[in-house]
Amino acid sequence: MKPIAFDWAKMKNVQKIHRFLYAVGLGPLVGKIILLLTTTGRKSGLPRVTPLQYEEIDGKFYLGSARGTKSDWFRNIEADNRVEVRVKNRHFSGIGELVTDAARIADFLEVRLQRHPRMMGLLMKNAHGLPPHPSREQLEALAASEAMVIITPEP
Repeated sequence: MKPIAFDWAKMKNVQKIHRFLYAVGLGPLVGKIILLLTTTGRKSGLPRVTPLQYEEIDGKFYLGSARGTKSDWFRNIEADNRVEVRVKNRHFSGIGELVTDAARIADFLEVRLQRHPRMMGLLMKNAHGLPPHPSREQLEALAASEAMVIITPEP
């Protein structure tokens, strides 16, 4: 099956919906899989809010970048790694660590596959043309073109 192409204009509408759901108090419900990441715009210097899927692992928040290092939010963190996060009922400051190492990203993908087998299986199949349960080699090959950020909450 041929991988699907994402319509980024439609994705912006989905992001607006997630920001609205947090604004009207539905953060605890939406926050089970979506957090709101606020970065500082690298050109404008203005706050930029992006809803993103995440995994919490050992108190840190892992965010995969579907567009690799080209995502605006990723590039904003590259310019200034201080971020704000809203997740469920929490709001905190954190520091973002950029990760492009394929082995570390493949580790993250394995965790996501374990925690969300149906959703990730569909993503692997439809977006990447991989089997729903890809091998480690396949994950590392995919991870070579991806990026992620690990947010460490500040004390």
